Amino acid sequence: MDRLIATGFGLGYLRPASGTWASAATILLGYALHRIGHFPLVALATVAAILAGFWSVRRWTAGMADKDRSEIVIDEVAGQLIALCATSAGFWFAGLPPDVVPWPGLVVPFVLFRLFDIWKPWIIGRADRRADAAGVMLDDIWAGVFAAVCSVVAAGISHGLM
Repeated sequence: MDRLIATGFGLGYLRPASGTWASAATILLGYALHRIGHFPLVALATVAAILAGFWSVRRWTAGMADKDRSEIVIDEVAGQLIALCATSAGFWFAGLPPDVVPWPGLVVPFVLFRLFDIWKPWIIGRADRRADAAGVMLDDIWAGVFAAVCSVVAAGISHGLM
């Protein structure tokens, strides 16, 4: 079960760019969750993905020299959901119905998360350099936080100019 969760139910075996595939699938999952249960369900799924990620990565990579294997994508799922929480929360707090999700609200968090996950500035890079299972999760959690904050800023600028 730990391997199944760590690989994002097999998404980690897609090539090339398994992390991007997992992030794209998570956008679809996040969109569906938002439509079903709005921000509270997206937030709940985010917490579940983070907890499941720490558990599964630690268990599956125990005894392995390389903890950050390319097929492990639960970290991307968790980070992408964090980025999507900003969009989902914004729509929820604005009182929009769950079926209203303008495309920039999905594309911007995706692009920003992938950018921060690949670029790894500052604390994201430090977390990535850890040689343990927690580091596998932490760099993507930080990338998700950065993407969420930048998504909120971008939405504020966009709506402020329009």
